Amino acid sequence: MIELSFFNLAAIVLTLAAVFGYVNHRTLRLPTAIGLVVIALLTSFAVIAIDAGLPDLGLEAALRATLVEIDFHEALMKGMLSFLLFAGALHVNLADLLERKWAIGLLATLGVLISTFMVGYLIYLIAGLAGLSIPLLYCLVFGALIAPTDPVAVLGILKTVKVPESLRAKIVGESLFNDGVGVVVFTIMATIAAGSGPHGEITALEVVRLFAQEALGGAALGLATGYLAYRAMKTIDEYNLEVLITLSLVMASYAIAFAIHVSGPIAVVVAGLLIGNRGRLYAMSETTRDHLQNFWSLLDEILNAALFLIIGFEVILISFTGPIVLLMALAIPITLAARWVSVATPLTLLGLRRTFTKGAIPVLTWGGLRGGISVALALSLPAIPEREPILAATYGVVIFSIIVQGLTVKPLVKRVVR
Repeated sequence: MIELSFFNLAAIVLTLAAVFGYVNHRTLRLPTAIGLVVIALLTSFAVIAIDAGLPDLGLEAALRATLVEIDFHEALMKGMLSFLLFAGALHVNLADLLERKWAIGLLATLGVLISTFMVGYLIYLIAGLAGLSIPLLYCLVFGALIAPTDPVAVLGILKTVKVPESLRAKIVGESLFNDGVGVVVFTIMATIAAGSGPHGEITALEVVRLFAQEALGGAALGLATGYLAYRAMKTIDEYNLEVLITLSLVMASYAIAFAIHVSGPIAVVVAGLLIGNRGRLYAMSETTRDHLQNFWSLLDEILNAALFLIIGFEVILISFTGPIVLLMALAIPITLAARWVSVATPLTLLGLRRTFTKGAIPVLTWGGLRGGISVALALSLPAIPEREPILAATYGVVIFSIIVQGLTVKPLVKRVVR
């Protein structure tokens, strides 16, 4: 058996991504991210079916062992996510975000909180009907991890869908920031559920302090490291070195964020916005801009391919039982309903003062895709009885989101946006 070193794992993932990407391009012709999820999902079910008929082959056990070795939570949350968020933020117009700062800010904060509690309480009610006993606090943990839209999935779909710039800015801005907020809310909820506060519980004051430390601290760190990189790039004109500076900026910012307990996702988003806007205008030559864009676009595509491939394979870790399948099915409409309320409430409040693009609420609702971040957070839960149903419900929502919503958001935009 091949030793599953980091290099061998990377070789397996990238080779499968290339093969499945080729198959998708030649046959299914779906958007790359969706095609990879579909083919990996079908492959997983094929492995389960073959293993049921020929258990001596041990295919399912081998695939499970490989997925455990990859450790999706570690790979995404402490590795891939930082590069993907920075690559996304590089191409965002800061002026557009600032013009719509109240909408984006409310969607990324109030919207996440509304969705967290609405999903949590509804899941608590229907879990009992499905024959599952999940405490309310862990239902709220599920609400927190499924509340944020996934910037990787959202930005990938927006590449194939033409929407008005004002609406695009809201979608992109919300997806870039609400994942950082969602991770903070998840951390707080998981801490409360585990009863691991300093005195066995966590107080409201500690919740506020932790939220401020993570969110505001992450933004401050991103500004500081981004500005240092900007100043360094402004004094030179050597595109290879400047690309290297941005690469080190992402890795150093994320590493420092984890060390001082602030939000790494928010830090790299803020740094990416600074470099992609002020840095692009004042610290780069045309040659550097081209090389920087090409480098980060290529890295973005490679990591996206690996990420969505792994998402498709994660189904192998779920134990399908009647109650769990029912919970997965009911979690989808509950999450969509909560998403609609969490979008409509902030935009309706702001609508008292300004006009929004027609069709913004349905597009933001249906286009708010969930992805790898939610799966990674679910996998980070300890080995407790609640983990299995939470992971299954998360996976059901994510797969529906990527495949069904991802494939239908384009016709929806054409139908409702004016």
